[in-house]
Amino acid sequence: MADSLTSLRNQVCYCRVCHNICDSDICDICASPSRDASQVCVVENIQDVMAIENTQQYRGLYHVLGGIISPMDGVGPSDLQIASLVERVQSPEVKEVILALSSTMEGDATGFYIFRQLQHTGVNVTAIARGVAQNDELQYTDEVTLGRALAGRVPFNG
Repeated sequence: MADSLTSLRNQVCYCRVCHNICDSDICDICASPSRDASQVCVVENIQDVMAIENTQQYRGLYHVLGGIISPMDGVGPSDLQIASLVERVQSPEVKEVILALSSTMEGDATGFYIFRQLQHTGVNVTAIARGVAQNDELQYTDEVTLGRALAGRVPFNG
């Protein structure tokens, strides 16, 4: 068992492209030719990659920041993988960066910071939809969530 733990510790590393965990230089997602390289979904951590992958709805690539900007916790932009994201977006392949960050003050600040860093690149920066969850009742929804849902409304297609 000790050998297995040592082997695990020595073989698990971070993908040099997206910073996801893997057992080689490049993770299976980044190495897959079936993934859409024109889309990069920015997430806070590895658990977010797994959550999105479990939906089986997204076929693009990822970029794991390793956290979010949080001055109260001493985490600034230089502590995250933002510089490598900006460098990665310089590739002509990348057409869209999808911000899939927490809907917290820190998540919003991180998204705004990334947006400002990518403004000059010409890449389309989008964010995942936010709002009222399926099967939620409006009377129990907080004002910020309800306000975002109203502002981000979409056409009704029946």
